[in-house]
Amino acid sequence: MKALQKFGGIAGLYMALAHLMGLIIFIVILDYISITELAQKVALNVNNQVVVFSTNLLMYVFFGFFLIVFSLALYDRLKAGSPALMQVATVIGIIWAGSLIASGMVANAGLTSVVALNSTDPTQAALTWQGIEPTIDGLGNANGEILGGLMTLLISLAALRTGELPKGVNILGLVVGAVGIISLVPVLTGTLGPVFGLTQIIWFIWMGVVLLRRNAVMSTTYEILRAA
Repeated sequence: MKALQKFGGIAGLYMALAHLMGLIIFIVILDYISITELAQKVALNVNNQVVVFSTNLLMYVFFGFFLIVFSLALYDRLKAGSPALMQVATVIGIIWAGSLIASGMVANAGLTSVVALNSTDPTQAALTWQGIEPTIDGLGNANGEILGGLMTLLISLAALRTGELPKGVNILGLVVGAVGIISLVPVLTGTLGPVFGLTQIIWFIWMGVVLLRRNAVMSTTYEILRAA
């Protein structure tokens, strides 16, 4: 249990860092969101293949595996006081993880194909990317953060019921979860999606610190009892 809590805390901090790095790379450095022309999107991916490939691994594939550890750690922590909520939250968390892993894998597979095709037929490369991109976005929840929102909301409700986590982080989680769910509404996706991402980074950091601190306290207590 102590090891799982520790790994859950590390996972929370990793996800916050990976998400923040991904936002900086795609939005600030590559400025991908502002590009609307299909040919320009392909050119950006071709010219920055290593950066895009690596960021997809960090932000989606590795993120997904860490999310599984994070979900299981919280299930172990909160299942006694709120078993039904945590069962649902954990299943949703694992589904979300699988969706993100698939998104990253599809993105990198598509990237490799488009880069190779672009050298001989740029037009066909653009059409190929046009067909691949909606799949990547759908798997990555770009059309609304329903999975991440529900997971965060249910975990926060369970934690409030059990009193196992600080009240502040639970209230933040309720807000983050609600924003994620509401972002599913098409006219709000573009606005609330980034809000969800930024606020969940804070939630992941806070949760990671809480899990690591709790693990340290448990280890210290164990050592004291053992010495006595």
